[in-house]
Amino acid sequence: MSNILIIDDEKSIRKTLGEILSYEGYKIDEAGDGEEGLKKFREKSYDVVLCDIKMPKIDGIEFLERSRESNADVPIIMISGHGTIETAVEAVKKGAFDYISKPPDLNRLLITIRNAMDKTSLVTETKVLKRKVSKTPEMIGDSSSIKKIKDTIEKVAPTDARVLITGENGVGKELVARWLHEKSNRSTGPIVEVNCAAIPTELIESELFGHEKGSFTSAIKQRIGKFEQANGGTLFLDEIGDMSLSAQAKVLRALQEGKITRVGADKDINVDVRVIAATNKDLLREVEEKQFRLDLYHRLSVILVHVPSLNERKDDIPLLVDKFLEDICSEYGISKKPIDQAALDEMKKYKWTGNIRELHNVVARLVILSGKNITAEDVLNNVTRRD
Repeated sequence: MSNILIIDDEKSIRKTLGEILSYEGYKIDEAGDGEEGLKKFREKSYDVVLCDIKMPKIDGIEFLERSRESNADVPIIMISGHGTIETAVEAVKKGAFDYISKPPDLNRLLITIRNAMDKTSLVTETKVLKRKVSKTPEMIGDSSSIKKIKDTIEKVAPTDARVLITGENGVGKELVARWLHEKSNRSTGPIVEVNCAAIPTELIESELFGHEKGSFTSAIKQRIGKFEQANGGTLFLDEIGDMSLSAQAKVLRALQEGKITRVGADKDINVDVRVIAATNKDLLREVEEKQFRLDLYHRLSVILVHVPSLNERKDDIPLLVDKFLEDICSEYGISKKPIDQAALDEMKKYKWTGNIRELHNVVARLVILSGKNITAEDVLNNVTRRD
């Protein structure tokens, strides 16, 4: 059921409009002046607002301007019995969806509201689609460590230098890799991702280099590997610390010679690929334990980028929460929920073992389970604390 807010200092007008629109199936809230209307507008999500112009405390034009600061996507229909053409033009210029004179023509009012609802739906759908087609999410943060990473990306991306990205699970290593590709001269080419930890050891070589039909029992047809798929672009080897030693040897050859050989073949294939690797492991310790090749480590680590944990940059939490609130509320088709400063302060006290990924999930949980706005109590009730 769609929510409509009626703001008018005449009780009879509010009652009449409320009864008509309730009969049409809308859920109605009322406010007797602009100040009360602005308070309700900021506390609750509305699909359409009907607002009088001549009102005490805050008039309709001021309400229009101040409401745009909170949520510019909600259609606001101005209604007035003292209007002129100049007033109507001013209202529309300041962002009003439409202007209707009192007493309003019922049919025109209902059509205008229906059109406003359609606009709200289109705005929501457009935001979702834009997010889906967007190549790379924004890198959020003003901390010195994030600024350093952004600066490194700007310097390194245009080159073909290999990059090794380190950091805990969930800190955003993939995002760094995507920005390196996005800002590179290979950005028009593909970026192909391989999660080395998710592929069984016996299949990793086939996954990376491909195989010929009949090269092993389940090889019923020829397969093109990730190196070939990434030709002319970027190959992102995530969790490379989990790659088998035999696969490491073949990756090393590919990096040294720019050639790969499919499993079961004897013909070399030239590949032009920039390799970016990432790991949550200490690869030098893995080298000491004979689990990772030292020569491959040096090949991969021309540029080292360390992504700090969320616990090392807690001052970025408010910015991240604000962005997640915007994205999640837009995805759910609701107005962005406000969050209290006390709630943000409480979130800074937590130990985020899952880093950015965990924070995103927590914000989604708070959006679903909290009331009109997110409070410190909501955080205490819905986030498991780890000291």
